Amino acid sequence: MRSRVAFVLFVGFALAAPTFAQEVPASYSNIRYDDEGELYFQHPDEETRRYARAVETPYSIDNLQRSWSATETGVAFEFGEPQSGKLYYGLVDLDEGMYPQPVFFKRWAAIEEGAAEIDVLNTFAWVYDMTGWREKGALTLGYRVTDESGFFLYDGRVDLGYDSTATPPFRKLPTVIDGPTVSNLRHDGATVSAALDVVATVELEAGGETYVSPNAERHEFELTGLKPGTTYDYTLRAGRERFGSFTTAPEPGSREPFVFAYCSDSRAAQGGGERHIYGANAYIMKKIGALAAEKGARFVQFTGDLINGYSNSTEATKLQYLNWKRAVEPFAARIPFIPTMGNHEALVHNFPADEGYGWTIDRFPYETESAEAIFAEMFANPTNGPESEDGERYDPRPDAIDFPSYKENAFYYTYDNVAVVALNSDYWYAPSVGRKPETSGNLHGYLMDAQLAWLAETIAALEADDAIDHVFVTQHTPAFPNGGHVDDDMWYNGNNAPRAVVAGTPVEKGIIERRDEYLDVLVNQGEKTVAILTGDEHNFNYLKIDASVEIYPEDWGKERLELSRPIYQINNGAAGAPYYAQDERPPWSAHTKGFTTRNALVFFRVEGESVTMTTYNPDTLEKFAELILR
Repeated sequence: MRSRVAFVLFVGFALAAPTFAQEVPASYSNIRYDDEGELYFQHPDEETRRYARAVETPYSIDNLQRSWSATETGVAFEFGEPQSGKLYYGLVDLDEGMYPQPVFFKRWAAIEEGAAEIDVLNTFAWVYDMTGWREKGALTLGYRVTDESGFFLYDGRVDLGYDSTATPPFRKLPTVIDGPTVSNLRHDGATVSAALDVVATVELEAGGETYVSPNAERHEFELTGLKPGTTYDYTLRAGRERFGSFTTAPEPGSREPFVFAYCSDSRAAQGGGERHIYGANAYIMKKIGALAAEKGARFVQFTGDLINGYSNSTEATKLQYLNWKRAVEPFAARIPFIPTMGNHEALVHNFPADEGYGWTIDRFPYETESAEAIFAEMFANPTNGPESEDGERYDPRPDAIDFPSYKENAFYYTYDNVAVVALNSDYWYAPSVGRKPETSGNLHGYLMDAQLAWLAETIAALEADDAIDHVFVTQHTPAFPNGGHVDDDMWYNGNNAPRAVVAGTPVEKGIIERRDEYLDVLVNQGEKTVAILTGDEHNFNYLKIDASVEIYPEDWGKERLELSRPIYQINNGAAGAPYYAQDERPPWSAHTKGFTTRNALVFFRVEGESVTMTTYNPDTLEKFAELILR
């Protein structure tokens, strides 16, 4: 067997860079450091300095996953936080079934003064040894942490080695805490990624090749030279073996029938239990993963609001992402889940006000602490998108970095005769800028110039590609909101005034003008774009937009866009976040179809030139919407 070294991304779950760098991006306004290096905002009409809130990290991957050790009889945890609560636990049989999960034991361990222990040796004996760990010399233990109120904080895994002749008999093994995950699926390759709780070397065996990734916590294996339409099993070796498989895409333009799935908005919901595991609705995401696998989806596009977010802590944000990834992990080892960013992925600096909400901006340094940087660290997406907004006409310093990167948060990918263009409509997002523009920042739903220009170039390239018949464009915010976000998204109650603000100056185009430019690219500059896939509003509905549908406020005095053909907007923000009912104020509301607040997973079946949509409730398996798109 030939061995070769894979390209590896040396990114781990290490502590973030120092909280404050000594330079504020020039794209912001009225934000400075004092002589002691403390960050503050000062309103131009005030003398008061409003200092950034201290970083709040009640829970992190370090204290909930890495703080364990092997003992004489099993495993001990030193969480620190929570100080008290419960630790549920059970064995995971990695060799049984395609989607291994913990089977929780009938008892739990108490967390006292931030610590807990599990007696593996005596608990999982005789009839309770369901995995044969004594004979195998190793075991994987799944555990779940709750605080004293019963709130779920984390689902973890630990790998233990066992040797009855050794002292102590148990030893700590490097444990995969994230993955393995399949991504970047192509006709001739794929990416398999995983993260460990320690720095270690990892091997991946796939397709008769052994790929070696040297010492790191996070590993990404780039598999190339594979055959189209072929299923590959793989084995990830790190402590214990993990197994998965994937099927490469067909040769481009083969036009073989296939199905892919779409959804968004899985941030935590009400109802307790797995509907809120520190930031994510793990209950519905598990259901979505199972349904996608059962229906044979080749990939799942997930467009934003994976987590609660809106945190000022990189470590707390990573933990929320890890809880989301844990929910889909068994399925993502075989089916790519392709996430993009929404507003709840926000990672911020916040400057408090005397009352109400304060001033909130995208966190910096951009390279290490922005929402975009942490998203790129946690996921493995294509890197074929725009660079950043640096160099645009509003850039205050063309020779310096004043905007975050678009790397892995705006991109496109293809599968056979379909292309999906994933946009970031919450790039450089400053949650307060619509109400309080004094800090500068980007608006929820606003596509800035570089991203719009890249979209136009990408659509033109796909229009010229004979292998592509259908294009789907997805971004978190609807162009035509119908319930829950009529006050913002690409509409703002019909008010064109909201827009991005750079270095204290509003950009030229308002939100509705920018929406029209976006629609012009998708509709009038080509024929292949089938639908806009959106979320943000926690419901499912679809809307056919054509020249007969009113899309402007009554007092609109600017130029009106003429649409040369129809396009669909399909909104599925029903992946578990708290629901929004329909808002009938927008002028297109009478044309909205299929509106429901049920949880939903949308499937698109592509057969050559035809595309059909079918929607299921992943909780009940009820089919409730069908539509022929082409």
